[in-house]
Amino acid sequence: MAERFEPLYTAAEMRAAEERYPDYPESVPELMERAGAAVAREAMLAFPDARRFACVCGGGSNGGDGRVAARVLREAGHVAEETSAGLEAYDVVVDALFGTGFRGAPRPDAAELIDRINAAGAPVVSVDLPSGVDASTGGVAGAVVDADLTVTFHASKVGLAIAPGRFHAGQVVVADIGLEPQPTEIRRATPALLEVVPRRGVRDTKYTAGSVLVVGGAPGMTGAACLSALAALRADAGYVTLAVPADALRTAEALALEPVKVGWADGAAAEAIAEASTRASALALGPGLGRTAARLALVRELLERVDLPAVVDADALFGLEPLRRDAPTVLTPHAGELARLLGADSAWVSAHRLEAARQGAERFGATVLLKGADTIVAAPARGAIVCDQGPASLATAGTGDVLTGVVAAFLAKGLDATTAAAAAAIAHGLAASAVAHRSGLVAGDLLATLPHVLDA
Repeated sequence: MAERFEPLYTAAEMRAAEERYPDYPESVPELMERAGAAVAREAMLAFPDARRFACVCGGGSNGGDGRVAARVLREAGHVAEETSAGLEAYDVVVDALFGTGFRGAPRPDAAELIDRINAAGAPVVSVDLPSGVDASTGGVAGAVVDADLTVTFHASKVGLAIAPGRFHAGQVVVADIGLEPQPTEIRRATPALLEVVPRRGVRDTKYTAGSVLVVGGAPGMTGAACLSALAALRADAGYVTLAVPADALRTAEALALEPVKVGWADGAAAEAIAEASTRASALALGPGLGRTAARLALVRELLERVDLPAVVDADALFGLEPLRRDAPTVLTPHAGELARLLGADSAWVSAHRLEAARQGAERFGATVLLKGADTIVAAPARGAIVCDQGPASLATAGTGDVLTGVVAAFLAKGLDATTAAAAAAIAHGLAASAVAHRSGLVAGDLLATLPHVLDA
């Protein structure tokens, strides 16, 4: 059976794994020999026509790995020189400046060298991770190498999976150097996680298979709520109710045939929606809801009044204040929305995604699904999960509404908040990858591929 999670190591966890190796630290040269040989091997495989390799080596163990790589390359008949000069004259540059112990910004001399590596015009192979990336967070505080290939040892590192570090890593290859696997605080979800999602059984009714109530869909944004409702059905929910403002009801009827529709008016909305919730097993709140004072008050009242597992998205996140709920709750912000919830700057969130997701989870007492190429799922007082199966084609309007519907369906089926969020992110990414075309993908395309992903 495939593993549902893969470990992502921090610098401290990697150091602990090395220290558990027999005869450490006397065995360090042995580990270094394996690491450097792996770099040389992968560099030759990736660039078979290359003959001249420049190995830019720092003073620590990462530099030692680079020096071993240079020797192995020479033994294989290549020109491989430990140099930082004339990098333009080489076919491949091996970046062995900084390893997992690096933090902060490179000093000016190192930053200048990193700039020269990037300007050389040759493919770059980074040793363990691109120099300038924080292995434990993915943070980049200054100059950073833009690698074409990163050969990392034992297992992938947090900094290779989380942005902005992941954007500098290029292709990542994991090389086994003989260390024993260990549990890690941060994990990467795999497609095997979808095995935990309950499917409809012969004893199920449309309600026991998962009943979702979607609230949103103001005029002009009705499509958002319809996408969420249809996505919940495609994610195998048995029954979906779509509660929209009364003046959007006709549009919702035309856009989404299968969900049951409920219209509501400001002033009496909470009563109508609470009544509709009595047969639901999960709530999806926010897609296209609007941000008027009445709608924001409705969000708070529903979260207080409706004791159902809930996914809170889009407009429902605007102005949201911490509200402790007993029922499982998932917030699904993008970087800008999370920045607003934390009272922070969007650029800070983008530069500190792991820390931002964790802060959001602690502040709101809920699971936070921070959307992005490295979608992060964080829960209070628990390790984070990285869900990075989604292709770049997901960066289009409406795909977040689809994700909301999938999370709601999985909550309705009884999954806990963190598992529902992570499994939904995986299903969402795989559904996008299954769309036949990459250019021009629209959110509705995911509705056709979601069932196939869940059946795989």
